[in-house]
Amino acid sequence: MSSLVIADRKFDSRLIVGSARFPDPETMREALQASGTEMVTVALRRANLNKGQGENILEYLEEDGYFLLPNTAGCYTAKEAITTAKLGREALGTNWVKLEVIGDDETLFPDVPELLKAAEQLILDDFVVLPYVNDDPITCRKLADMGCAAVMPLGAPIGSGMGIRNPYNLRIIKEQMDVPVIVDAGVGTASDAAIAMELGMDGVLMNSAISQAKHPVKMAGAMKKSIEAGRMALEAGRMPKRLYAKASSPEEGLLEVSENDE
Repeated sequence: MSSLVIADRKFDSRLIVGSARFPDPETMREALQASGTEMVTVALRRANLNKGQGENILEYLEEDGYFLLPNTAGCYTAKEAITTAKLGREALGTNWVKLEVIGDDETLFPDVPELLKAAEQLILDDFVVLPYVNDDPITCRKLADMGCAAVMPLGAPIGSGMGIRNPYNLRIIKEQMDVPVIVDAGVGTASDAAIAMELGMDGVLMNSAISQAKHPVKMAGAMKKSIEAGRMALEAGRMPKRLYAKASSPEEGLLEVSENDE
């Protein structure tokens, strides 16, 4: 399977996993290991950034050697997101950020004007910006044109587990982008992840699908295999779809059978 490359950094896994809402830290660590991920997101506004004070999942993640992708979950304005990203850069020593600017508490859909404003400023401030965005080709193109390192359109609302609701928009987004397209949010089970990969997406980011599963570690393993299977199927190339049947065995050289042979 080919590697995922974002901003000149190569990842062998195309699965990105969030670190929130696991039953306990040990389950989180086992699930992340089972997923095979190399990149883990951390919600800056919900994480304890004060190392050495209380239970701190950041210390576990750093100890296990993951590439940390801070995110601005819980931010509702460009100003909040920019401030949060800068705090994360100081605390974690990375200029990468998964940019979230949410419109409301009910849908958790992105606030597009605030998202564009925040992305533009963070790029000017030398951040590597990976924005969570609607499955809207126009907004994705604007974000890519301004210099975002990847775009992360939703498959369905955050935490809904409804799967890939608009595969056609995702295909359009992928065809129009020169940067990686990562499906972010909506995946509920392994087949959803495989569908995203077969559509040509460069990767999938998920959290609740693993952390809220009955057995998070088993689901993490299933997600790893589904991502790999979907990508390999894409690279292998599926057979063409046909309206009518076509025999799978060769039609040439068939034995002649006459009525007298009965």
